[in-house]
Amino acid sequence: MVDETIAAAVRLRASDIHLEPLGQRLRVRCRVDGSLREMASHPKEIEAMVISRTKLMAGISVAERRLPQDGRIQVNHDGRRLDLRVSTVPTVHGESVVMRVLDRANLGVGLDDLGLFPDDREELERLVNLPDGMVLVTGPTGSGKTTTLYSCLQHLNRGDRKIITVEDPVEYSLTGINQVAVKPEAGMTFATALRAMLRQAPNVIMVGEIRDRETAEIAIHAALTGHLVLSTLHTNDAPGAVTRLRDLGIRPFLIAASLRAVVAQRLVRRVCVSCARSAEASERERRLLAGEAASGGLAGLRHGAGCLACDGTGFRGRLGLYEFFVINDDGRRQIHAEASAERLRRTISGWRSLRSDGLRKVIAGLTTAAEVVCMASGEVS
Repeated sequence: MVDETIAAAVRLRASDIHLEPLGQRLRVRCRVDGSLREMASHPKEIEAMVISRTKLMAGISVAERRLPQDGRIQVNHDGRRLDLRVSTVPTVHGESVVMRVLDRANLGVGLDDLGLFPDDREELERLVNLPDGMVLVTGPTGSGKTTTLYSCLQHLNRGDRKIITVEDPVEYSLTGINQVAVKPEAGMTFATALRAMLRQAPNVIMVGEIRDRETAEIAIHAALTGHLVLSTLHTNDAPGAVTRLRDLGIRPFLIAASLRAVVAQRLVRRVCVSCARSAEASERERRLLAGEAASGGLAGLRHGAGCLACDGTGFRGRLGLYEFFVINDDGRRQIHAEASAERLRRTISGWRSLRSDGLRKVIAGLTTAAEVVCMASGEVS
């Protein structure tokens, strides 16, 4: 049953599998293109066996039911090796298990596959080819930040560059790149790893996430001493990254001197190419798209009719919405003066918001207005 559940989820292109104990049953759900769907419902009597089997495969203690545990499963599916990152958490009705599916085929995702328009792709290439400074990718959990950073690293991965990453955990092994895993229990924190990495004479450093003041300070020091630093922050938009760094205790003049750009992103579902049909814009869509469609019209709008390829949803796969906030001289002055995120947003010119990028992709027929409103409502409403 566990093997078939994993196989079925992989066939559906699921990003994670959820085994959820409820009062009278064990619910099995998977997340496909960002949306959860129920796969099965099993009797309560087999719950313990299913959970124990999963924990055994993950190499974690079957006897420990009171504390959270983490493990890993390796499976082969249609000739592909998949890694499943397993997390267990005790709940009122039993242990909840989530298996995150890490497909090594995703390592082939390049800058061309991120859903960037040519002008944005060119800008991202320019940013990651800078000799020094810090470039941050921001967004909530599950917004594709890691995929974007890995795509940037693949683009930079050449014989004349030394690239080191520090991650928690290392999700994929990248050939030719030195990857360090955070192990707090052994004293290997982000800050500890960063200090050691600076003695390794790298050209490019990737920090999985800036979580605290110490990590931020070392990363900024690296950016100011001739290294290109790529990292992530949890903020809602690009200007908010400046406020977040200040909240961590970083002095404004250091932020202004080191920060080169912030890229905010979200993920939306892509219209299925197999069943895409031209669609008339609704009155709401016309209102949303009025400004963006002034020059190009609304002829490119498409919706998925639903087919076998997309399991009747009308969507297959996802693409990113991007907001590029490139720090120019005016931006540095504003940051040094401790301007708020809202003031930065109003005064810095030459950048496109998540809202604008999403609506461009609606007009291009890549996604729908409903998706953009749903996934970036704070920017679009």
